[in-house]
Amino acid sequence: MTEGKRLAGKVAVISGAGSVGEGYGTGKAMSVLFGREGAEVVLVDHEESRALSAKEEIERDGGTATIVVDELKDPEAGERIIARSVEAFGGVDILVNNAGLAIPVPILDTDIALFDDIIAVNFRAPFFLTKAAIPVMKDRGGGAVIYISSITAMRGMGGDGRTAYAGSKAALGGMARDLADAYGRFGIRFNAIAPGMISSPHQSQAIADSKSSPGSVPPGFNLGDKTALGRTGDAWDIARAALFLCSDEGAYLTGLHLPVDGGAVARSH
Repeated sequence: MTEGKRLAGKVAVISGAGSVGEGYGTGKAMSVLFGREGAEVVLVDHEESRALSAKEEIERDGGTATIVVDELKDPEAGERIIARSVEAFGGVDILVNNAGLAIPVPILDTDIALFDDIIAVNFRAPFFLTKAAIPVMKDRGGGAVIYISSITAMRGMGGDGRTAYAGSKAALGGMARDLADAYGRFGIRFNAIAPGMISSPHQSQAIADSKSSPGSVPPGFNLGDKTALGRTGDAWDIARAALFLCSDEGAYLTGLHLPVDGGAVARSH
C-alpha cells in the first residue's frame, strides 16, 4: 500500500544506490527511505552486490525496486539508465545524482587521468543523466532532480586541498541553479544538497585508512568538532533532506545548494 505516502506513484532513479561495507551510505539510505515513502526505486550502481541489500530492504518493507548496473564514466550511460527506468516503471519523476568519486588529492598530485575520472563521475555523469531525464519528466508534467554535492564546494577543507573534487562538486550547484531557471516552467525542480561531516561506511573507512598513515590524523580526532552542533550527522540526515526536496512539501523550492552539515559551513572557527 502506497496511499498516503509522500512519494506514492513516483518513480525515483538513484545513482550510487548501494553502500560500501556494513550500514548505510547516503545512496542506500535515500533508496530505502524513498521506497518506504511509496516510490518505485531504480537502484543504479556499478556493482550489483552493493545495491542488492538496498533492494532487499525495500522489498522487505513492502516496496518495489529494480537494479540497473552501469558504468557512469561512460557518456552514454545516462541514456541507458533512463531508458531502463522507463522500461521498468513507465517513467521517471525523481532523479538523485548521488554517485561520486571522493579522492582527496591536492592539485599538485593530480594527473590528467585522475582529473578526468573525477570529472567524469562527479559532473559529466549527472549532466548526461539529467539530460536524458528532462524530456521524460516534461512528458509527465514535472519532476525533481537532486545533486549530491559537498561542503567542499563551499569552504576550504584544510591541508593541501582536494581541488578537482571540490571543483566538480561546485559545478553541481551551478547546474542546479541554471536548470532551475530553464525548466521551472515545465514543473521540474533542481536542487543540490551539500553533505558535511557525515558518518558513513565510506567515511569510516577513509578515516581508518588515514589513521594507518603516521601523522595524517591527530590523536583524539573527532569529525564532529568541526561542526557548530558538535557532532556528526549520518546518512539518514541526507536522505530526509532529499525526501523533503523531492516531495510535495518542497514544491516551492528550486535552485538551492543546501548544506546539510551541522553548521560546519556556518562555523566561525
